Amino acid sequence: MAETYKQSFKQHYTDNVELSIFNCGLQSCAPSHAWGPGVRDHYLIHLVVSGHGQYTMNGRSFTLGPGDLFLVKPNQLASYCADANDPWEYYWVGFNGAFANKLVQQTPFTDQSPVYHCGESESLKQALRSIYDCRGPESHHEAAMVGHLYLFLSCLMKQAHECDPRVSNTSSQYVHGAIKYIQFNYSHDISIDDIAKAVGVSRSHLYRVFMSNVGQSPIDYLTNYRIGEACNLLRDSKLSIAEIAVSVGFFDQFYFSRVFKKTKGVPPSRYLSSIEKP
Repeated sequence: MAETYKQSFKQHYTDNVELSIFNCGLQSCAPSHAWGPGVRDHYLIHLVVSGHGQYTMNGRSFTLGPGDLFLVKPNQLASYCADANDPWEYYWVGFNGAFANKLVQQTPFTDQSPVYHCGESESLKQALRSIYDCRGPESHHEAAMVGHLYLFLSCLMKQAHECDPRVSNTSSQYVHGAIKYIQFNYSHDISIDDIAKAVGVSRSHLYRVFMSNVGQSPIDYLTNYRIGEACNLLRDSKLSIAEIAVSVGFFDQFYFSRVFKKTKGVPPSRYLSSIEKP
């Protein structure tokens, strides 16, 4: 029986609202080693590289072996357990963010089939290993990890396309246009109506395509983007909180502070000290 081990890394905080890694690692499990039933607050993908085990999602069970991947989605009841006689070894990555849902939708996973068998898994294994190898607490570590996550998801998206070629999704084009509009105009007093008009759809349709492609509403995306930019200014500038609020599109400092605390868990005045804790 293979020697058991676990190597893992957990991200304690991130300002990357588009796509961020929560955790990653690799593990050779002990016989019958299990997690759950429980729910995650992020997406989690495992790649089985050897051995066998069982994945259960919403009451449905799947027996998996080398080359199989399984997806756990946020707030989805799941459990997984290594085989008692031939326990599995797997690599994994957990992630979330405004782009996460849209990217996952373009992989081979579906709600009906949360598992996928990859005939040639070496590139996926290497991408997952590279995410772990780039781990670290600094911003350049996170950038490298997210870069390899994009490569990992790109491999899955390519395989999904080869199995079932799909035409360009018009709704995702609306979302892409809306996100670009937000990125160029977030510092101004813009509304969701302004964003919808800019991309040529109704406010209600923009809401539907955002929920479908991004997993959150347009107003939540705009708010999170503004707060992410505010965090950058808190770290990298000497502007006052009132000046930062105006710079990211909040023209009421007290409202900005309330929204910031709701999003980050601390008021802007305590943000720097909170992220400097070990």
